[in-house]
Parts: sequence; structure tokens; C-alpha cells
Amino acid sequence: MKTALKLELAEARHMIAAAIRKAQEIGVLETICIADDGGYPIAMDRMDGARITGPQIAWNKAFTAAGHKRSTHLFTTPPNGPALPGNEAFGIQLSFEGRFAAFVGGFPIVVDGAVIGGIGLSGGNGEQDTKCGVAALQALHERLAPQGHAVLVEADIKK
Repeated sequence: MKTALKLELAEARHMIAAAIRKAQEIGVLETICIADDGGYPIAMDRMDGARITGPQIAWNKAFTAAGHKRSTHLFTTPPNGPALPGNEAFGIQLSFEGRFAAFVGGFPIVVDGAVIGGIGLSGGNGEQDTKCGVAALQALHERLAPQGHAVLVEADIKK
């Protein structure tokens, strides 16, 4: 039997608040979704004025990052991104009724070496979504470090 950490609403809201602060700092309107280890939303916020398509895209990115345990942009990063034409997972984005996101903006949430969820961001360009996502991971790290937990804070995550 294994004991597993679970994200809860308080941590999800803390991460979203950090992502929104970063989005305001860099001048972008984001939608942020924090999903559990099954890829289902715990919390989601769409900033005022953000695109109406943002919630579904952010959820898809969080779902993919949590479920496949890697940052979504790694699927299409040349030369060996598995979803690139000719590579082993080409077409994977058609999986799960099109919910599989193979582009920048989704990051697994890794605590103590285990993927416990995902964060998805939609609204900025790839660099902006990444900055906001890393800010959210950093906020979770700062919240959990006093309890002795380690959070992976980086953009290129593959577990």
C-alpha cells in the first residue's frame, strides 16, 4: 500500500493566485486550471477579459500534463518530440476526444517525486504561459517546503 499526497482547493487557489500575479506583472490575460492526478479540475480562474476559449484549453493542458506526466510542449519540441510527424506518438493530440494538448502551457505538478496533478494555462504566448506556470509551481514549492516537501519548479518536466 502506498500513501499519496493529494492537492486540495487551498493549494490550487494559492497556485492560481501566483499565476495571476505573474500574468498581471507581464501584462497578459490568462486562464489557469489546476487539476488533480486524474486530470480533473480542482480550481480554474479566467481573468477578466481573457479569451472565452481559455477554460477548455487550460483544462486540456492540465489534463494532459497530469495524465501523461510531462510538460505538454515536450510532445512537439524538435527534433525528438514524440508527437512530431514521423515520431512514435504522431497524432496523439487526437486522443481522448481531442482533449490531449500537445503544445506549450501544461505542466505536471510533481511533489516528492510523484505527479499529483497538472496546471494548464491559456491566454498568452508560449513564453508567457510558461512564466505564469512556473510562478504557480514556485508558489506551491514555497508553501510546502516548510512541511518538508519538494516541488519540482521548472518548465521542462518529464516523469
